[in-house]
Amino acid sequence: MLNTLRTSWSLIKSSAKVLQSDKELIIFPILSGIGVLLLSAVFIVPIILVGFFNTVAERGFQLVDYLILFFFYILQYLIIFLCNTALVGAAMIRIRGGNPTVRDGLKIAIDRFVPIFFYALIAATVGLLLSMIKNKGNTLTNIVVSIIGFVWNVATFLVVPVLAVEDVGPIDAIKRSVNYLKKTWGEQLVGSFSISAIFNLIIITLILLAVAAVVLVINLGGAAWVYVSIGIITIMLVLMISLINATLTGIYTAAVYQFATTGEAGTFFDPAVVRDAFHSTNTKI
Repeated sequence: MLNTLRTSWSLIKSSAKVLQSDKELIIFPILSGIGVLLLSAVFIVPIILVGFFNTVAERGFQLVDYLILFFFYILQYLIIFLCNTALVGAAMIRIRGGNPTVRDGLKIAIDRFVPIFFYALIAATVGLLLSMIKNKGNTLTNIVVSIIGFVWNVATFLVVPVLAVEDVGPIDAIKRSVNYLKKTWGEQLVGSFSISAIFNLIIITLILLAVAAVVLVINLGGAAWVYVSIGIITIMLVLMISLINATLTGIYTAAVYQFATTGEAGTFFDPAVVRDAFHSTNTKI
């Protein structure tokens, strides 16, 4: 566990070096977050106004409800994948020795819009099917769905960089993602202490400290504005940490792809550290 933690911390530091060289990379997760929030508002506000949730609670999910959810999934995935492709594409330029701009990343995403859209369609289909099975299943079914979701995430780990760099469609991108991972490191990601897990631990610690501070202020009879301020500051810090997490994860994904295709992860990453982030087993995906 300690070795995995050290590996994850090394990945964070290496990815942070890339971000330090191109601070504008964080713009892409910001755009993604804003886009998803606006999309959610466009969908959720009308749904609330027409009493959609009460209706569904009374009669259960029907086909039309799943179609609405499917349409939302497609647009949400499209926004996320476009921004992720822009981030990974720009990070790839830096890793390969270039000096990317925000425009470079956006151009890569726009140029690959069609395959990204169809990949979003595939991802939305998978997401909807898993949601439908989970909603109608029992505990065992939910466990199976979670395993399938994990396998899907592993299989598609390198799809975004493949779409950003290679002139292929979404099906071929998924196949190449699986082949790159299997060829280079084996079949199973080490997920106990990934970059995201480190940041999640930081966020959980921050929230616990904030809750403890609020409880202390209330017990001491502090003014309401004090614990409200603590809450606002905590939310802002969580958002900032989440943005950094998303950016570093995108940068690392670019490095993984670079290593999988060339054997070199660029000057910012130690190949041994990248390789140690994966665990070779005999288990096939």
